[in-house]
Amino acid sequence: MRKAEAATVLADFTSTNNKANKNFDPKLMATIETGPLGASDVAGLQAKHANNPAGNASYVPIQLTDPSFLIPRQRGWPKWFIADAVSNKTKNGRWLLVFQRNSSAEPWKASHLGVYGDSTQLAFARDGQGYVEPVSSSGSGLLVRPGDLSTAYTDYLQKGSAGSAVFAAGPATSQLRTWRTANSRTATLATQYADQPAKAGEYPPIALRTKDGGALVFFASHHTAKDTSLRAGVVPPTNADTRALMTGTAKTSVTYLRLAEQAATVPPKTATGGKVVVLSRVVGLISAKGE
Repeated sequence: MRKAEAATVLADFTSTNNKANKNFDPKLMATIETGPLGASDVAGLQAKHANNPAGNASYVPIQLTDPSFLIPRQRGWPKWFIADAVSNKTKNGRWLLVFQRNSSAEPWKASHLGVYGDSTQLAFARDGQGYVEPVSSSGSGLLVRPGDLSTAYTDYLQKGSAGSAVFAAGPATSQLRTWRTANSRTATLATQYADQPAKAGEYPPIALRTKDGGALVFFASHHTAKDTSLRAGVVPPTNADTRALMTGTAKTSVTYLRLAEQAATVPPKTATGGKVVVLSRVVGLISAKGE
């Protein structure tokens, strides 16, 4: 993999992604996306297509500019690389897009998306020729192994520091737990949350070594929220896209299954007081069940 090939992959992705989003075409999106990113986007387009089969005439195309590429040396398959680019969809921010393929006969597909601000400084370990260093799921010298991060994160969301004490405070950690507590009950509705790690082999994490000996890790997790009516005759509210993905009939409750993809920096074990910082969390509705 060379930078010129990576640039072509990113350009082709951008063009096809815009066509798929403009036309609400999940089948076209599936040709360029896979993993947690593909699962979320395809489900979203299925819902939008069901409600708007003519597509989105007012769609604003994605523009990815000022790209740089993080390319590891890799033998065998699968292979991956990361495109880091300015996105017009994120104010003062950049997108990290992970591209993967399983063989030379398959196309490159985007599998993970991370979003971060221009003020965030990410420095990666590189060899003499500029290649970045991949980190395996079993990790090496990290506070949390990449393969254990999904479990640690969902344990934290369920139990706080009693589940996992390695996460730094932030929007995707402490603030999310606080928001859930504050919004778990209204006069007419109660919400229960459950968080599950990605299953073994389902969405393998992608990790690369940072200059400080830690790693930037992309990982996925599952999140369920069940809204239950507290008053007879009151149906939990849903929108059109949710109803397009829903089985059953919402009479007294609706259960939402969402898939989240996170990008996090994991410090080395030797870092005094080091914490895992979740830089980005992108969530998509995969399905819903009415009862």
